[in-house]
Amino acid sequence: MIQLNNQRFWLYAAVDPNSNEFLHVRLFPTRTIVLTKQFLQELAEKHDVADSLFLVDGAPWLQAALFNLSLRFQHVTHGNRNAIERLFKELKRRTERFATHFRHATADSGETWLQTFAFVFNQLI
Repeated sequence: MIQLNNQRFWLYAAVDPNSNEFLHVRLFPTRTIVLTKQFLQELAEKHDVADSLFLVDGAPWLQAALFNLSLRFQHVTHGNRNAIERLFKELKRRTERFATHFRHATADSGETWLQTFAFVFNQLI
């Protein structure tokens, strides 16, 4: 969850665990199966994910969306997910700083910032 002004948004991001590259990032006002499916379909438009194995946490909306789209997933608590969680934590930390310095940031500007951050981050790794 990320807070911009007084509004909360949920960070959706796909990261390649082998390269730590952000594949797709979005902000949504809530977390639902429908929005998660939308995110996954956008991801599939950008990357070939048909044979991918998604490492996920216990989020039921994420697991349900992956199941509905017939994508393979595995609930992982440690291992490769720890490295990904560190990236998420850093992204959230930097987003909070963005929101602090740009107090009237909108969801659109926050999402644009996230996508820009992910692009720049990918260039540096």
